[in-house]
Amino acid sequence: MRTSRKRLVALVGQPNCGKSTLFNALTGASQHVANYPGVTVDKMTGWYKHDGARVKVVDLPGTYSLTSFSPEERVSRDFILHERPSAVVNVADASNLIRCLYLTFQLIEMNIPLILNLNMMDVAEKRGIKIDAGRLADRLGIRVFPTSMKSGRGKAALVEAIAALSGEVEPAKGARIDYGKMEPFLRKIREKLTSETTLGENYPVRWLAIKLMEGDAEAQRLVEENHPAPAVFLESVAQNWAVFTAHSDEMPEIHIANRRYQTAGEIAASSIEPPSMAARPLSDTIDRFVCHRVLGPAILIGVIWLLYYLSIVQGYRLTGLTWPLLAGLRDLVEGAAPAPGFIDIPLMRSFALWFVDSINALLNYIPIFFILFSCIAILEDSGYMPRMAFIMDRVFNRFGLHGQSTLPMVLGGIYVGGCAVPGVMACKGIPDERSRLATILVIPLLNCLAKVPLYVLLINLYFAAHAAWAMFFISTISLLLVLPIAKILTLTVLKDKETAPFVMEMPPYHLPTLRGVLGPAVERVWLFLRKISTIVAAVAVVLFALLQFPGLSSERTDHYRNQKEAALESFFKGIRGTPYAQDLQDEERIMDLILYGDAYRNARMKASGQGAMESLAEEFKRRDPLYFQIVQPGGDRDARQVNRAFKELHQTRRELLQTMRKERIDNSLLGWLGKRLEPFTRAAGFNWRINVALLSALAAKESSVATLGALYEQEESGETLEQRMAREEGELTSLHALALMLFMVLYPPCLAAGIAVKIQAGALKWMLFSMIYPMALGLGVASLVYSGGKTLRLSGLEAMFAFYGLALAFTVLMGLFKNKTHYE
Repeated sequence: MRTSRKRLVALVGQPNCGKSTLFNALTGASQHVANYPGVTVDKMTGWYKHDGARVKVVDLPGTYSLTSFSPEERVSRDFILHERPSAVVNVADASNLIRCLYLTFQLIEMNIPLILNLNMMDVAEKRGIKIDAGRLADRLGIRVFPTSMKSGRGKAALVEAIAALSGEVEPAKGARIDYGKMEPFLRKIREKLTSETTLGENYPVRWLAIKLMEGDAEAQRLVEENHPAPAVFLESVAQNWAVFTAHSDEMPEIHIANRRYQTAGEIAASSIEPPSMAARPLSDTIDRFVCHRVLGPAILIGVIWLLYYLSIVQGYRLTGLTWPLLAGLRDLVEGAAPAPGFIDIPLMRSFALWFVDSINALLNYIPIFFILFSCIAILEDSGYMPRMAFIMDRVFNRFGLHGQSTLPMVLGGIYVGGCAVPGVMACKGIPDERSRLATILVIPLLNCLAKVPLYVLLINLYFAAHAAWAMFFISTISLLLVLPIAKILTLTVLKDKETAPFVMEMPPYHLPTLRGVLGPAVERVWLFLRKISTIVAAVAVVLFALLQFPGLSSERTDHYRNQKEAALESFFKGIRGTPYAQDLQDEERIMDLILYGDAYRNARMKASGQGAMESLAEEFKRRDPLYFQIVQPGGDRDARQVNRAFKELHQTRRELLQTMRKERIDNSLLGWLGKRLEPFTRAAGFNWRINVALLSALAAKESSVATLGALYEQEESGETLEQRMAREEGELTSLHALALMLFMVLYPPCLAAGIAVKIQAGALKWMLFSMIYPMALGLGVASLVYSGGKTLRLSGLEAMFAFYGLALAFTVLMGLFKNKTHYE
């Protein structure tokens, strides 16, 4: 026994085998997450103590194989080869053991200290599967330990086995797979490797020979670095490969895989007793319809439409209940802010109302998001999401994408309401560079959650009569744009990148649980709220500063003060001779009257019913009888005279404030920039306000609506953004709205998504590329739709149908060209 050997344990296994559950059971809270050097694959490390010794545990990325296709495969294999753990625990799903044995054989061929952990035994037993662990250990030549880590069953025995294996000098070698007619070729390569290199000192020579016959790039690199004449040696390997292929009519890598699966079947037949009742699982019966070539896509479209109807249409109705709460919040802030002067608005008051308007514009969509996230959680919890990936894979393959692109694209927003950041980060599991990069570059073009507020705003303003279909259009058009763009990328800038086959599991269906639905929905809404409280709030502050400065010149300020004095003089003249004139002799009293009148009018708008109106009148009469007599003069002749003068003064003040605000924004830094961009966006129909909103979206797309919410000032309490925008943008049409929505579809990634692109793509150039090409493409598409539609005199709805037809035809055309793959 060698007790001084380091205690390093590696956990390796396929995805969804319970490996992370074992890791958590072994290490508890002693965990650390980092990245492996040079790649974005997560590195989970933890510790536990056994017999006084500290044992380090590394949870390797889930992988189906140990080739060099994906970063996960390379990381797992390199760690085992180079870090030389004292024990490797191969975690396998006991309910699906045959599939897991493929990875087990690859580990055995690496001659490492190996334990096979049959996890999820409880699931296997529920299905009536009986496994003879002893028999299985004899056939494989390694230790086998059944466990159920959810309940802790078998954990103690497994920990003892790890300790024992870590102390062994020469762990037992596992069973050797007989590759039949390939054995003579492997023997030749082994002899050459042994006699011509020193690789055998560090690597299992038979494993290297097998990898070379598989055409493994990493094994070839090892030979190039360690052989005195690598080109000659690799040429001899290539000849062996060609001779075997010619004689057996089967490629070596296919033969190797077939022999592994054949051996797995033989061992399973001798060690596993299948369920006595071979009844067809309910999931398989459901899949006959859900995954059907014709019914599957039809069901998928129906599911998506229902999701949009529930979340967007019904969710928007709920905002009618929540908006008064947000309006009440604004009233509270307005009441707490410093009081305004006649035309001098304190900066703190302006900022407070700007900030709350920006945030309220987004908080109004919380009911929509909650329903949307709940619907997505139901799809995930029920097991439908992988079926959707399976159905979509048939389409994606035609556009140079990978089947495993589906999940990142779902996260990114195939459904309305995704997020580009997790979508891009999820691309790390795609096992080939070409489709991974293509997926990374197109995910920001999908409908992330941040785009939804602008869509909903414009649809309710300009397509209210066709809201559900307009939402269906904007959701599916993103996919019709993304697919041909991905195809063009893979045929041009990414054409030389490698590809790999698609592998995916279909979990059984489950009835969604209340916790499984509400938990993710609440978590995602909370993440959205956190984003509002950080990025969007920061953007709102910066935009406020950019819109406030440099402000009005002293000459213009004096000009407006003179107009104010003239308006007040006119008011004093109008009330002269009335008994009220004595009480309204200075500006301070007049401002009190103005604020009193605004409060009374806003309160009347919220009150309903005769009783409520009478109660409100009594309340305001008690608050100030004089002011009440002026705003509600009734039959008092003098009061009616003052009321007329007051209304005229109030209207003059409002116009002065609006003119000053417009002039301040026109002269601001952001207004200046928005106007300078108008020549470039005029063909798309964008005015400077829209330009400003789009500029603010560069940091976070939610900021586009937040900025609009603050740019269109609220004149009356409870006025929604839709009402404000409709009031101030009378010249905009549904054609403008359509062009703006399509520009937002193709909008470059926000700052956070851009950083995620750099991380996953591994180079700054891809981040810059991902930000430049969508901007040019979006402006081109928006200009085509607006200018083309205007020339043809199309309405927004007509242009929508026309563009959809064009996009659909182009997508179908691009799908007819097949990408070249390197693994075929």
